[in-house]
Amino acid sequence: MSQKRNTHITEEIMKKPSLHQPILFFFLATLLPLILTVHSQPSPSPSPSPSPSPSDDSDFIQRSCNTTLYPDVCVSSLSNFSTYVHNDPALLARAAISVTLSNALELGKYLSNVSTLLEIHEDGGHHPTAAAVFHDCFENLKDAVDEMRDSMKQMRDLVTTGSLESFRFQMSNVQTWLSAALTNEETCTDEFKDVQDEPRKDEVCARVDGVKKLTSNALALVNRCVDNAIR
Repeated sequence: MSQKRNTHITEEIMKKPSLHQPILFFFLATLLPLILTVHSQPSPSPSPSPSPSPSDDSDFIQRSCNTTLYPDVCVSSLSNFSTYVHNDPALLARAAISVTLSNALELGKYLSNVSTLLEIHEDGGHHPTAAAVFHDCFENLKDAVDEMRDSMKQMRDLVTTGSLESFRFQMSNVQTWLSAALTNEETCTDEFKDVQDEPRKDEVCARVDGVKKLTSNALALVNRCVDNAIR
């Protein structure tokens, strides 16, 4: 992820989300309307805890990422947000979903362009399978993005939760949506085995695989957040 995009996401993380409004899938004025003020269980101690040091924040991300299937990807994608998550598993999970959504949106734009290009250049059956497969992959990714957005909205709703039961219910929704997003991403490339001599095939599969890893990591961090809350 480039430094420019990391800076953009970081700025958006600190903003209060706007009210719900219709947003076109791939033409967003702001990709990631996030808040980093989430619900946490009340502390038994009335005195405020000292602010964690940068090294503590980095160690927290490293320890958390070690619970994922792709820890190196996890650390590299989230290390720039160490000073914003403040050792909070919920904030880290939200940042992970944010990064995943950003990458999925970029991939979706690319797939949309390729799919349109292939459809335009179909000539007497030329590349009909490739055009259909790219289109199907694009549609699956759209579904995955919708599920990531649902996950982000549910994470924002944690601000108003007051009970452990409510917290677990809302987090179960996030787990369900991220699992569905991962399934849609896996389905995205299932049909590519039938595509021959398409130069963009390998690139698309590699990029989808990257988003799948980010989604898997985000789900693992959500699971960790739930485990920490119910101990």
